[in-house]
Amino acid sequence: MKVEIRPGEISGIVTVPPSKSVAHRAIICAAISNGISKISNIYDSEDILATLDCVKNLGADIKKTENSVIIKGITSKKSDVTLPCRESGSTLRFLIPLSLVLSEKAVFTGSPRLIERGIGVYEEILTAAKTDKKSDSITVTGNIFPSYYKVSGNISSQFITGLLLALPLLDKKSNVEIIPPIESRPYIDISINVLKKFGVDIIKKSENIYMIPEKQFFMPTDLFVEGDWSNAAVFFALRELGNEIEISGLNENSLQGDKIITKYISDLNNKDPEIDLSECPDLAPVLFALAAVKGYAKFTGTKRLKIKESDRAAAMKQELEKFGIE
Repeated sequence: MKVEIRPGEISGIVTVPPSKSVAHRAIICAAISNGISKISNIYDSEDILATLDCVKNLGADIKKTENSVIIKGITSKKSDVTLPCRESGSTLRFLIPLSLVLSEKAVFTGSPRLIERGIGVYEEILTAAKTDKKSDSITVTGNIFPSYYKVSGNISSQFITGLLLALPLLDKKSNVEIIPPIESRPYIDISINVLKKFGVDIIKKSENIYMIPEKQFFMPTDLFVEGDWSNAAVFFALRELGNEIEISGLNENSLQGDKIITKYISDLNNKDPEIDLSECPDLAPVLFALAAVKGYAKFTGTKRLKIKESDRAAAMKQELEKFGIE
């Protein structure tokens, strides 16, 4: 199929889709709560459907309405469970530590690319767990124990969030130390904020050390998922190019790191702009494209773009070169 696109102008009002980052965490917290929660402003993206399928297979009761889900928490431990993660790295990495609490054996399935991205951090620190990796699945058995965990901060915050979700359920306190340099800290802040809404305390002992008290109970709650600043980025870019677009549905006080999109778009108007993407890798494609229109930019903190669902830097290089962009 060939599509011809001619220059034009866009105007109107757009309501930004809900934040997947918040939604993933809220769904999982609701699934391990002692009662019934309602998570509103949920859209059926493939990643969110993967998390819903997985917590359902773990024993949560899920009822969907048009834009919300009602979740009754898990009441018993499974012996053997299959968790279909599709292509969602968040689903896989958030649920591995929990699977050691909620099941005897968990088989995580997913796309070859997802499995290829791996779970090396867990293989290193979860010493009482065993993993069996195949081309389309990872089988996890064993246990997770209270401990002092040290996690590299420049690989993926998803591993840290996975620990923060599971450790409050254990019978003794734990600590998580994040080894600098730390990238994507805002995602850790989002996790702690969502956990707090479900009655779970994560105590910050120092800049990079968190203490997790034992035997905590996740309390059911109703939560409205705020708009996603990453999804809003393309509309801010279009507005920067002279289109009259009103953007609604965003929380101006959000903890999402991608809220920095408005500053970075402004920075592209500077002479020889240099932009650090280490805290906001999801903004890379939009900012690369806008920089191409503006004429120049230098981007740093790009190492982790290689370990996403694609090599984002290479993909953008390939496509922008078709327009004569270096």
